[in-house]
Amino acid sequence: MKILMILTSHDQMGDTGHKTGFWLEEFTTPYYVFRDAGADITIASPKGGKPPVDPNSEAEDALTETTRRFQADAHAKEALASTKKLSDVDMNGFDAVFYPGGHGPLWDLVNDEKSIALIKAAYEQGKIIGAVCHAPAAFKNVEIKPGQNLVGGRKVTGFSNSEEEAVGLTKIVPFLLEDMLKENTATYSRGDDWAPYIVVDGKLNTGQNPASSEGAAKAVVQALQEE
Repeated sequence: MKILMILTSHDQMGDTGHKTGFWLEEFTTPYYVFRDAGADITIASPKGGKPPVDPNSEAEDALTETTRRFQADAHAKEALASTKKLSDVDMNGFDAVFYPGGHGPLWDLVNDEKSIALIKAAYEQGKIIGAVCHAPAAFKNVEIKPGQNLVGGRKVTGFSNSEEEAVGLTKIVPFLLEDMLKENTATYSRGDDWAPYIVVDGKLNTGQNPASSEGAAKAVVQALQEE
């Protein structure tokens, strides 16, 4: 079971001067779900090296059991500090690809040609594709055939407009994820704000928000174990 985890390299929240990046829990929870299931994990990002963590996700009220486990895990911290460049990874070597969220992907992964190519390759090779919270932004420009987006006609979820409004970033983000998914003719559904909600459509697995990280990762593991 070989899983590729792809993180953002973007650390600026628009032109606000505030920092962003990936959401820590959305990386650590899936990472340990995968590792505890015996998976071989490779972490990559557009720029390689240490990707930026959203400082808000390191605040005391955002910490969880898995973020604390990570802070005490030298092996995991080393793996995160030395991510591979996306240009150096090939989907042929993996059974699944998983995208943790945070606001960063809205700016870089959405337009990253290598990320787009990896997702398209995963789809064509029948691999499992997972994303949580804002990470389905990475699907925005993935065409599986002319005029058809990866999410077209598929059931998906992702960070909702009401959750974006609740964190006060509706006017800051380059686009609203819920709207983008609907514009690409996805069948978007959602649960309550901040509650776990996971959607599985064939080999495409999505989670709505940070609380959905565990469920989205477990859906990936279950799909791999059933193959």
